[in-house]
Amino acid sequence: MRQVKLIWILIALSLETLSAGEITIAVAANVSYAIDALKKEFNVIHPETKVQVILGSSGKLTAQIKNGAPFELFMSANMKYPEALYKEGIAVTIPVVYAHGALAFLSVKERNYTTGISVLKEKNIQKIAIANPHTAPYGVAAMEALKNAGMYEELKEKFVYGESISQTVTYATTAADIGIIAKSSLFSPQMLHFEEDIHWCDIDEALYTPIDQGMVILKNGEDNVEVKAFYNFMLSAKAREVLKNFGYKVE
Repeated sequence: MRQVKLIWILIALSLETLSAGEITIAVAANVSYAIDALKKEFNVIHPETKVQVILGSSGKLTAQIKNGAPFELFMSANMKYPEALYKEGIAVTIPVVYAHGALAFLSVKERNYTTGISVLKEKNIQKIAIANPHTAPYGVAAMEALKNAGMYEELKEKFVYGESISQTVTYATTAADIGIIAKSSLFSPQMLHFEEDIHWCDIDEALYTPIDQGMVILKNGEDNVEVKAFYNFMLSAKAREVLKNFGYKVE
């Protein structure tokens, strides 16, 4: 543990040598598909600020933050992790919701989605990609949906776990017959060839708790005006427009 903390301290010291116009943010994997578009819009307003993005599952990013990772802002896939960091004094702003995520099915092969979640019972589905619920909030939501549908016990031996939702998307298109993924991933340029109601469809939102995605400024970014600028941007109408274009619900 001491060695891990020492590594992050050394990284933090090296970051201090960078220009004042660079900020480092930790971003949940489901936002990886929208983050470039968000950065582009932010740089229209703040062209001198370079945004360095560290992607990962919310659980692993939180562990890194607790071990001294030099991140200045955290965009999580749920509210649980930001709230924990705020309670421990590692985050300096009260967690706020910046987007509401949703689950979707994805299959490379054409599927009949009229049966809803029961599509998973099809005989030719032997492997189901799902995010690890211990590290990825979308995995928690997927598990909840399966249990509420009364299908978890029947299907659990078929699960192929991704450590993040982006890895789960990769598994859904390569190693599995179908996947339970973040809807936002379907709006990236690389995924637009998949057709709704043929390759993918929404999962009934009544089956899982709404995925409220939370954001906080961390201690490392407390006095950085550019971190605050990005935080404010993420709550702006322009950011909400971008997020909406990637399948998120925004208020």
